[in-house]
Amino acid sequence: MIKVFIADDHSLIREGFKKLLKDEMDIEVVGEAGNAKDTMEFVLKNNVDVLSLDINLPDKSGLDLLKELREFKPGLRVLILSMHPEDRFAMRVLKAGAFGYVTKESAGEELVKAIRKVHNGGKYVSATLAEKLVFEIQSGSDKPVHEILSDREFQVFQMIASGKTLAEIADSLSLAVTTVSTYRARILEKLNLHSNAELIHYAITNKLLD
Repeated sequence: MIKVFIADDHSLIREGFKKLLKDEMDIEVVGEAGNAKDTMEFVLKNNVDVLSLDINLPDKSGLDLLKELREFKPGLRVLILSMHPEDRFAMRVLKAGAFGYVTKESAGEELVKAIRKVHNGGKYVSATLAEKLVFEIQSGSDKPVHEILSDREFQVFQMIASGKTLAEIADSLSLAVTTVSTYRARILEKLNLHSNAELIHYAITNKLLD
């Protein structure tokens, strides 16, 4: 029996996923949570095989939680489910240690097989993304510029693009405002941008916002 825990801040999403899985004889949903704190506590204290993890949680980024889980529970298979387009985010979370990536839009068709595959030690991306990655490798096509951002820089980039102030970002990430300002400067330099307005335009153009 594959024991699955669902972490998502939307109760309707959690209910939908449970309905998708309830008739699978080899899968059991053992718990759920709407934030990173409750997810971490449950996973560390209970037997969980696969964690279905939203990349956006109210108290912590899914990427940050993923890195903590790799340290404290390295054997856990983490499957990211997100609203973000697969071709924009999948490689980033796989590099961070996730075993798979499924968009919520395609979860109805892919969730069950993704859970089974990552439980067996495989990596899961959709056939469409797999084909695209092979094409990019064969063609030698350049990666998007934002791929050079570190995970923390990318997180700050998204928060700035969504309209948050430096003070709000600092409070959310438990950082000093000066540190966030330094991240902003690095981001602008790496992306060859000059203002928040240009940063927001870049995020919208490349579909990097919810």
